[in-house]
Amino acid sequence: MNGTAAPSRAQNLWALAAVIPFLLSIALLGYAFSKQVLVMFAAGWLLLQMFCYSATLKMAKGDTAHYLVKAQVLLNWTVLALFVAMLAGIA
Repeated sequence: MNGTAAPSRAQNLWALAAVIPFLLSIALLGYAFSKQVLVMFAAGWLLLQMFCYSATLKMAKGDTAHYLVKAQVLLNWTVLALFVAMLAGIA
């Protein structure tokens, strides 16, 4: 054994919750490049996620169930919800 413990269920769920908007932002960037629409938003959102996730995981010492990582995940889900509302014409 290498002495590292397996991630808990909460850590796995928060990691999954973080991956979903990240992958959607990559898909949005591909769509934005193909249609030449919202390119700056798509690129900025992806770069913001990469920077913020790396910073929060560094401060949380790799614990994906840490409150800083949870706040980052919820922030990105909020951005995703606002983006969908904007596209639907609600906001």
